[in-house]
Amino acid sequence: MQMRFPEAEAPDQASAELGRKLFAGPVEFVKGVVAMSGLPPADRLEVCFAGRSNVGKSTLINALTGRKALARASNTPGRTQEINYFTLGESRYLVDLPGYGYANAPVAVVQKWQALLKQYLSGRQTLRRAFVLVDARHGIKPVDEEIMALLDSSAVTFQCVLTKTDKISAAARDKVLEQVRQKLAAHPAAFPELILTSSEKGEGIATLRAVIATLE
Repeated sequence: MQMRFPEAEAPDQASAELGRKLFAGPVEFVKGVVAMSGLPPADRLEVCFAGRSNVGKSTLINALTGRKALARASNTPGRTQEINYFTLGESRYLVDLPGYGYANAPVAVVQKWQALLKQYLSGRQTLRRAFVLVDARHGIKPVDEEIMALLDSSAVTFQCVLTKTDKISAAARDKVLEQVRQKLAAHPAAFPELILTSSEKGEGIATLRAVIATLE
């Protein structure tokens, strides 16, 4: 019996090179968007990154691009309140969505972000895949399942990316992977492979780059 949601295999040489070249090329911040009217032209394929505050999203984006301060990491959860657009060469947009699960943000602010996210996810035709980041130390939490349900209803394929895998033991990792697989089974929009990453150790970076570079 084939395992559901196996770990993605390391990319072949050609795919790895495509990913390396894409992320080694020009990566520029375009703009921060606070309303759908501010989105840049839908003239290229785009991928977005979503995750709880403090999941390591900014650190992962910086690791992918090889730039230490491209995405702003913050010690204040929920500080990034915009949809941030970056170009990847001439063919891609990388989109950094606002962190969610912030305990200290005002209710009205959270509602505004949620409304913008729903509009973006359901209305952006060039969005090919969302990457939902999950802290490997904690697994999928209810707030993660909320964004996954939103992606289900928006018919946006999402792929689960575990972060900070270097922070846990092999036994703990296996336990978390079991929980993640069980939770993902309930989501029809979930892509059937997991990507395990460590921004600090470089684990999974080449795989994620290759996945993004080979999307069509």
